[in-house]
Amino acid sequence: MFIYSIIVATLTSLLFLTQSLKKEAMDVFIEAPELIVQRMSAGRHDLIPVGYAEKILSIPGVSSVEPRYWGYYYDNLTGGNYTLIARNIDALHMVKGTLPKGPGECAIGKGVADVRLTDLNDVLFLSINPQQKVSLKVVGIFTADSAILTNDLVVMDKNDLVNFFALPKDMATDLIVHVSNASEVPTIAMKIRRDYPDTRPITRSEIVRTYENVFNWRGGMALTMFIGPLLAFAIFAWDKATGMSAGERQEIGILKAIGWETTDVLKLKFWEGMAISLTSFLTGSILAYIHVFYFGAALFAPVLKGWSVLFPPFNPIPYIDLYQIFVIFFLTVIPYLASTIIPSWKAAVTDPDTVMRS
Repeated sequence: MFIYSIIVATLTSLLFLTQSLKKEAMDVFIEAPELIVQRMSAGRHDLIPVGYAEKILSIPGVSSVEPRYWGYYYDNLTGGNYTLIARNIDALHMVKGTLPKGPGECAIGKGVADVRLTDLNDVLFLSINPQQKVSLKVVGIFTADSAILTNDLVVMDKNDLVNFFALPKDMATDLIVHVSNASEVPTIAMKIRRDYPDTRPITRSEIVRTYENVFNWRGGMALTMFIGPLLAFAIFAWDKATGMSAGERQEIGILKAIGWETTDVLKLKFWEGMAISLTSFLTGSILAYIHVFYFGAALFAPVLKGWSVLFPPFNPIPYIDLYQIFVIFFLTVIPYLASTIIPSWKAAVTDPDTVMRS
C-alpha cells in the first residue's frame, strides 16, 4: 500500500500541477490582445516600422492598432534577465506606489525589487554600455499576486526605453491589434500577412495553444522520468497479486470445503483488492493535493515552470480535471483488481482437497 500510494501520488501530482499551470496561464491570456503583429527578418523577430499600423488600421474589423516597445536586459549584478516595457497598460495591480507618469520613473516587479534590494523612491540604474544607460526613480512595486506576469518586469516611460535600447524613432518592437469581432481575427491575420509578407501575425488562440502544448510536453517529460519506477511497481503488483502463497491457497481450499461457492470467494478477494486499491488511491491523491497546493509542488515545479534566476512566488490554483482523475484510477485500480481476482479464481475452481494438499 505504501508503494502503491507513492506511485499514485507521483502521477497525480504531475496531473494537478500541469492542469493548475494551464488554468493559470489561460486566466492570464483572457486579457491578452486578440492579435500581435511581429516583423520577421532571417527567420527571427525584428523591429517593425510604426507606419505599418496605418494600413492595418484601415482593414475592416480592426478597432485600434498600438505600437509596443519592450526588450530584455541582462543584469550583470544579479545574473538575471529583466523584461523592460514602455508603459501602455494600466490594468496592473500594485502593492504600493503608481505606474510611471513621465521620464525618469519606473515601476518594478517584486522579484527585481528583491534581488536589487530596491524599495519605493530608490534609484534603479541600468547600463548596457557608457552610451546606453539610464537612472530611474522607483515609483511603484508590483504585488506578489501578479508575479506570474510582473516578477521580472520593469515598466518605464517610452522615451526612456527607446533611448536605452537605441531604437530607431520610426520602429517599434511589435504591434498590438484590437479586433471588434473575435470571429474575424483569423481573416484579419490573413489580410495582414498578405499585405505585409515580412510579418507574422500571432493570434491569442495560437498563444494559448502553444502554452498548452508546452505544459503537456514538460508534463510528459517529467512523467517519462518515472517510467522505470512505474514498470517496477507494475511488476511488483503483479507478482504480489498472482504469486499466491501456500497459506492463501489453503485458506481458499478451506472456504470451499466448508461450503463457500466460487462466487463467494471471488467476492471476498474482490473486496480485499478494492480496499487496498481505494485506500492507496485516495491516500496518494490526498498526498498529491497537499504536495501541489500546500507546498507549491516543490519536487516538480522547476521541471514544468522552466528555469529562471528570478523565480516568481508559486502558489498553484487548485484545479482538478475529473476526467484525468478517472483515467489514473482506471490505470492503477482496475489492473490491480484484475491481477488479484484471476489467481483467486484459478484456486477457487480447483478441487479443495487438491488445493489444501498442495
